[in-house]
Amino acid sequence: MAADEINAAGGVLGRTVRLLLSDERSDPTDAVRAAVRYTEEDRVDFLMGVVSSALALAVTEVSRESGTVFVGTDHASSRLTVENFQRYYFRVSPNTQQSMRAGALYCSKQPWRTFLYVGPDYEYGHRQWEDFRELLAALRPDIRFAGEVWSKLFEADYGAHIDAALRARPDAVVHGFWGGDAVSFMRQALAAGLHEQSRLVSFDAGGNYEIFEALGARLPDGLILSARHHNNWPETEANRRFVEGFYARAARYPSYAAHGAYVGVRFIAQGVERAGSADDADAFVAAAEGMTLSTPGDPPETSSWIRPIDHQIVRDYAIGVTEANDRFPPAVRMLGRWTVIDGERILPSEEEVTKRRRATR
Repeated sequence: MAADEINAAGGVLGRTVRLLLSDERSDPTDAVRAAVRYTEEDRVDFLMGVVSSALALAVTEVSRESGTVFVGTDHASSRLTVENFQRYYFRVSPNTQQSMRAGALYCSKQPWRTFLYVGPDYEYGHRQWEDFRELLAALRPDIRFAGEVWSKLFEADYGAHIDAALRARPDAVVHGFWGGDAVSFMRQALAAGLHEQSRLVSFDAGGNYEIFEALGARLPDGLILSARHHNNWPETEANRRFVEGFYARAARYPSYAAHGAYVGVRFIAQGVERAGSADDADAFVAAAEGMTLSTPGDPPETSSWIRPIDHQIVRDYAIGVTEANDRFPPAVRMLGRWTVIDGERILPSEEEVTKRRRATR
């Protein structure tokens, strides 16, 4: 969609945007093989995408070694912008530090005292819990963490994990699942009544549209969720145009992954325009650092921007509460009653980033 819009307007510096697509199959070997093929055989100007954080950590090494810019649009571990950062990597969607620190700020204002985490047992899940726990403990020394429960990726039965949460009886259960795993976990957790005993919250991917689409009326009011893009927030012309344009093409509403991909292509085009060439990765890096860009996810009168120290997009983050809303069928509930957290508050300081990098070298 982004490439078609750019090409219809004349392309980038007179050149056409062309997309080469591969399925990395959630397998690091396949992801690296595809990235190497693109850089060595197809001689692409940019790498973009990758769903899994574990795979992105492998692909970023291909980017580093080949000197090819890698634009992360979907994976979320903050390790890519902090400890494992390399100058050819940029991220154009919020990462786990932003989403989970936003969640920690939100939870610090609530009366809840005990928290338990349920999430996937790999880089993404562990980094979520670390980012959340670190800030919440600093904000609220009275908080107690009742533990964490880990599942494998693509788990079919979450019964044992839900039973553990029911036995622990925390004030809040933070879940860190995404995609089909989030749908499966939520379906089983709601059936077991976990939300009736503890507050059920999710800040990075649990409020993605696929949850509302899949669960429909089974999703109760009052759950506290968020995601990296919302179809009904912000209420701006840019977001309405993106959501309606996507629906017109695909006959379905976009997920946060679609928003990330759309922003990624537009980010590349804008960076190339500023650099004056698509062939010089170092010129692109210099042009993109500190660059502002307008995205469908920007609240009114704001723009996203790329922070030079970590190449992470900075944007306000919205957390909502489930409520009746039939504007995006087949969903009958969406998020509302928004709490919007300033994007400057949900990233570590430059001093923190530097300290973490030094500690891992």
